[in-house]
Amino acid sequence: MTAVPDAVPCRLQINGQRYDAGLPPSVTLLDLLRERLDLTGTKKGCDHGQCGACTVLLDGKRVKSCLILAVSIPDAMVTTIEGISQDGQLHPMQQAFIDADAFQCGYCTPGQILSAIALLEEGHTRSREEIREFMSGNLCRCGAYNGIIDAIERVVARQHPAPAGEAA
Repeated sequence: MTAVPDAVPCRLQINGQRYDAGLPPSVTLLDLLRERLDLTGTKKGCDHGQCGACTVLLDGKRVKSCLILAVSIPDAMVTTIEGISQDGQLHPMQQAFIDADAFQCGYCTPGQILSAIALLEEGHTRSREEIREFMSGNLCRCGAYNGIIDAIERVVARQHPAPAGEAA
């Protein structure tokens, strides 16, 4: 039987800050963020990859951080909700969530916002139905889905305004 090492080297860039340490191989990215780095904006929901509350961006792609071992992603760039604002200004998606009243209890909001940012990059914003389908991995028990879709559409409209004379 092979012994499991107590610590494995882990090197990541989290919200632009380099993180370099040894971790037990069983530490998930979610637990690294919340318990060791105090980045508690990333929420632990189901801890089984089904609710999306723990969504972060990994090299620009949305992932459920509860399903990823921190030591398995060497040199990756991780972005959490704490890392999306710039120079004290909210990210446009954060502001759109506020403007569209797209949260109720707010527990799922960080994961929803990060998933929405990735959704825009993926180009899945052609219709409300498409947005709904590609956001389906993030669950909101309060039912703020219409506000969330409204927020995403607001950001899309700002990035790609309709030509004059066309209905929005």
